[in-house]
Amino acid sequence: MSELKVRTRTTGAVAVLSPGSLPVVTTPTGGMVDVVTGASAPGFNPLDLLYASVAACMVLSARIAATRMGVAASLGEVRADVSGEKAAGDVSRIGRFTITLDISGDLDEATKRRIVEDAETICTVSNTLRETPELVTALAG
Repeated sequence: MSELKVRTRTTGAVAVLSPGSLPVVTTPTGGMVDVVTGASAPGFNPLDLLYASVAACMVLSARIAATRMGVAASLGEVRADVSGEKAAGDVSRIGRFTITLDISGDLDEATKRRIVEDAETICTVSNTLRETPELVTALAG
């Protein structure tokens, strides 16, 4: 039996809002994205980043699932379309996420469904959103 190798990376994000500009988000590994605030401005707003995190995690998790199932060589393009609906009430939050996976490749429907099911259990982002994570906010200094 082969030993499972777990690769880790430093995760997190820092957002900086300088006077007169829009936020810039960076990661410890050097990633950077500008954040937009206008409703029709091209680019990512904070909700887009949340949806993008779910979408990216789901497609990567689908690839992991296919690899674990031994069908990665038959896997074609995997596309995740993620949207959401605002929750009713006074608190501004998303009440429902809709995730649609489109999987191409030389795979039957049952195998595609299994990949989707396994991806749901693998994806750290969607698993986090299914629960109520503890959020701790503090003032630096």
